[in-house]
Amino acid sequence: MEDSDKDLKIHAEKKAEALVQKLKTHSLTVALAESCTAGMVSSLLANVAGASSVLWGSFVCYTQEAKVSMLGLDNDELSAYGLVSRETASSMASCALQKSGADIAAAVTGLAGPDGDGSGVPVGTVWIASAVREGKVTAREFHFEGSRNNVRINAVLTILEIIESLAC
Repeated sequence: MEDSDKDLKIHAEKKAEALVQKLKTHSLTVALAESCTAGMVSSLLANVAGASSVLWGSFVCYTQEAKVSMLGLDNDELSAYGLVSRETASSMASCALQKSGADIAAAVTGLAGPDGDGSGVPVGTVWIASAVREGKVTAREFHFEGSRNNVRINAVLTILEIIESLAC
């Protein structure tokens, strides 16, 4: 792991600690649906003492088949919009919220590289979506540069920030 990746990981660990405390303070729970981060967000949160009171759990759905079988996403919609898209991230967040009973759900899907997947989506493209019980689902596109790990860690940091912004 490169030094910059290590620094980002340390930063992510500190953000996870602060987020767990904030979620506890507001008595909120979170569920995650992770694709390109493959469980990194939930792992960071679970490393924090007391996380069991705020972390409902995580769907690690790396493949299209996993997104369909675990979250109930529609195969035809995934094929139409692509695995790395606003629609897919939004559906992942909505389904995670519905299946979990958590107060907040966040989802991430992206292409960390180093190679493309043939879809035309540039390496480093990540879609992150969040859903809250009031029915609001938002999704944003990000473009991260650097190594595969750097893209994934930046996605993790961004998810933690998004969840933090919703935890009030």
